[in-house]
This record gives sequence, structure tokens and C-alpha cells, in this order.
Amino acid sequence: MDFGNIHLYCGDAMELYSEWQAPVAIICDGPYGINGFPGDLVSYKGLGEWYEPHIKKWSSFATPLTTLWFWCTEVGWATVHPVLEKYGWDYVSCCVWDKGMGHVAGNTNTKTIRHLPVVTEVCVQYVKKPIFIVNEKQMTMKEWLRYEWGRTGLPFSKANEACGVKDAATRKYFTKCHLWYMPPAEAFEKIAIYANTFGEESGKPYFSLNGKTAITKKEWAQMRSKFYCPIGVTNVWRVPQLRGRERLKSNQKAIHLNQKPLELIKRTIEMVSDVGDVVWDPFAGLCTTAVASAALDRTCYCAEINHDVYDIAVKRVNDHLQDGFQCAL
Repeated sequence: MDFGNIHLYCGDAMELYSEWQAPVAIICDGPYGINGFPGDLVSYKGLGEWYEPHIKKWSSFATPLTTLWFWCTEVGWATVHPVLEKYGWDYVSCCVWDKGMGHVAGNTNTKTIRHLPVVTEVCVQYVKKPIFIVNEKQMTMKEWLRYEWGRTGLPFSKANEACGVKDAATRKYFTKCHLWYMPPAEAFEKIAIYANTFGEESGKPYFSLNGKTAITKKEWAQMRSKFYCPIGVTNVWRVPQLRGRERLKSNQKAIHLNQKPLELIKRTIEMVSDVGDVVWDPFAGLCTTAVASAALDRTCYCAEINHDVYDIAVKRVNDHLQDGFQCAL
């Protein structure tokens, strides 16, 4: 079902990824390994193997612009983390959703429980690190920058002259140590121009991916994910569990036990994307990501495998669009 730039699919996301545009943001809210819904795993121990085919697909379609938000329990995320690293996803930050004591009020017997009441989930930020291939060898950006400048035959000190700085280029952009920093687009452009002007003729072009022209300032800016830090927001999100009109119910029972607050999904999208950018949600549930994307004027692709849940999600998205997002369902 299409609603302009909002595309909803009923089916397995594994069969749909190739039809979707490359994502700037991926919102993953799939199985937690807590036997919470039909199709969920009974234990977190199998989550890594379950997610691996999806993560492999995400990696093949993602770009260095892509940010992944991975929702799960703490131990579930820890189990999947090595698989994410295996396929080139760099950990950035772990955000904790604190639902408050209302989440367990009246449902916990402190006389018999053997652990503290759990009122949290995690939403973990990853980015897709750029990889450069040179003579069939993979290089990180840090390695590739030093390799390309080394080919010019120029001393590294000349990079400071190229950038018009005292020592920032050698101290940050070409250092081997932990102080390394990705050159801003303006600085990279100066480096590439200088290298191709004064570097050895035999090695030109330098800082090129196609062997014909150097990477442009605009292209270099696409080598890093976007991030806009909202004022007053930390990595602890104290937002109560859903109640009232936003919680979708049938016969007074929640349709989806893990429906996320629209506020939080909008936050994750806004932090890492711009108007018109593409957002994926491969385990869409009630399509909160689609509702948020429509409100923020993003393009969105959602997949939900459960037909009953999908039908309700389609109605929800349609109602939001019809109401101009003035009401929360």
C-alpha cells in the first residue's frame, strides 16, 4: 500500500529490501528473544543467528550516510552486537528508554521476584563505516587517507600547507593515533586539490574512487552519517509506556505489546536524517515509523509480516494522513 512517499508492505522484509531505495535511517524493532509475540524467539540466545541475514542485507544496501537504530533488551542487543560489527556497523551510543515505575506497577511481587523490576529497553545507534578497496585490500578511511597522501611523494607536513593550518592536518586528518578525525568537506577538497597539483604525475589522480577524478567536496560530505543533537536530550529517554488514544487496542487489549511511542520514533528519525531522506522499518508492527516519517516529510519503506497487524497499520497510517496528524491513534 502506497501513501505518496510512504510505502507499506505485507510480507517478509528479506524479500523486499532490493525493491527499496537506499536508506539514510533504519529503525529496527524486531524480535527481542522474550517469547513476546507469535514468531518471537523464546530466548535471546538465538537472536544473533536470526538477525544475521537481515543485517547482511542492510549492509549491502546501506551507505556511509546510513544510521541504524537497533531496539532490543539489553542482553538481546549484546547478543546481536558482534554480528553487527561483523558486517561493518560501528557502535555509536546506547540510548535507554526508561518507561518508569508505571510499567510494572501492580504487576510485580517483590516478595518473590529474584531481580529488580525491569522498566527499560535499549535503542542503540550504529553507523555504516566507509570501506575503501585498494588492490583488493580493504582500508578504513583513516588508512586510505594516509595511503593516498603517501602516493603523492609529498611530505605529510605539506598537508598543513594545503589546508592553510599550522598543524591540524597532520595532527588530526593524517595521524595514526586515536586523535584521528575525519577531514571536513572543505578541508578534504583543499587536500585533494593540493595533492593533484603538486603530487607526482605518475600517480594522478589522487583521492579518487573511479581512477579518473578526485572525490568532490559534495561526495566527501556523503561519507559520514548525519547527526543533529537535540538540546536537552540525553541517552536516557524518560517517556512513560503508551496509554490513552495512542495505544492501539482491540476489545480493551493492546494489539501490539511493544508499540513504541510516536515521540521516540520521531526523535530517532529527526536526529539522523533530513526532509526527503529514506527511512526503513523492516519489522514495522503498527507502522509507527511510517506515521513519524509522514509527519516529518521523509520517504519510508515498512514491512510487516502479520496480515492482521498490517491491516490495522494501514488504517492507522491512512487515518493520520486524513487527519493531518492532529490526533494520535
